[in-house]
Amino acid sequence: MLNPEKFTGFAEHRRIGLYTLRNPNGLVAQLTNYGAKIVSLYVPAADGSRRDVVLGFNTLEEWQTKETYFNAIIGRVANRIKDGRFTLEGKQYQLATNNGTNHLHGGNCGFNEHVWDVVGQTAYSISFHYHSKDGEEGYPGNVDVFVTYRLTRDNALEITYEGKTDKTTLLALTNHAYFNLSGEGTPSVNDHTLQVFADQYTPFDDTACPVGEIQDVEGTPMDFREPVRIGDRISLDFFKPGRGIDNNFILRKTEKKKKPELAAVLSDGSLTMQVLTTMPALQVYTGNYVEENIGKSGKQYREQCAVCLEAQSVPNAVNQKEYPSVILKPNEIYFEQTIYKFV
Repeated sequence: MLNPEKFTGFAEHRRIGLYTLRNPNGLVAQLTNYGAKIVSLYVPAADGSRRDVVLGFNTLEEWQTKETYFNAIIGRVANRIKDGRFTLEGKQYQLATNNGTNHLHGGNCGFNEHVWDVVGQTAYSISFHYHSKDGEEGYPGNVDVFVTYRLTRDNALEITYEGKTDKTTLLALTNHAYFNLSGEGTPSVNDHTLQVFADQYTPFDDTACPVGEIQDVEGTPMDFREPVRIGDRISLDFFKPGRGIDNNFILRKTEKKKKPELAAVLSDGSLTMQVLTTMPALQVYTGNYVEENIGKSGKQYREQCAVCLEAQSVPNAVNQKEYPSVILKPNEIYFEQTIYKFV
């Protein structure tokens, strides 16, 4: 387990810490208020051991300079906004274009690179707060965001997102956790099986940005309605050639009330993780651009050594009326939940 002393430091004149949560069954999560990130997630195995199932690094300096999206809270808006442009209440806004011609994951300095305040902590939960100022990264409105991580007795990591604004704005958060259920540092996720509870997906243009179309998964490589070995799909030409999967699913919703529903199941054959969420969509990303770095256990990280299951709003939703809205108004409360449950 990581040493808290290695995470002692200052950024933006505020202390960065490492915080450890435990449940009675041996599930342990380590988190930092730098980007409100998951640093480690130790899951008990059947043989009594524990394996760390998320990628990461041993020191604060590495977290600040390498793979800054690892396991972070992403905002104000996760994923892509076409050309970094949108119109809100008759006014056009131009955001940073930090992913080719598109705006990605909140811009040049998104929520993942800011220091959050710790506003509550128990043995099994911690709450972070970040105040995003009006005009930050080009977005309108002062926004207060609260994220709570909680370990449950049934071996789940529950993430609750809340937000409010003083001016009409956009808010669409996610956690960008990189999972390898065989343990971080295992070379590949090809032997993992993945099931996604989605009947539709959003095709994208040549910049990887959805532009309004919604298609059925039936008869396409996007059909993960039954468990599929990731290695059997990852190299298909349907996906980004030579890279892998980085695609958005429209999740199947059965409840009218907003409560977490089963979105995906990931398994390596010895450990299974269920993803439940209130979010309308799920981005499956097979770590196609992970840099070659040495991770926490001293093992080499490389492309496709992890898979991200990012419960989210539909990318580019602000520019497409076909997608659920990501607009937040001053009289509204943003509320979403995602649960990673180990069974």
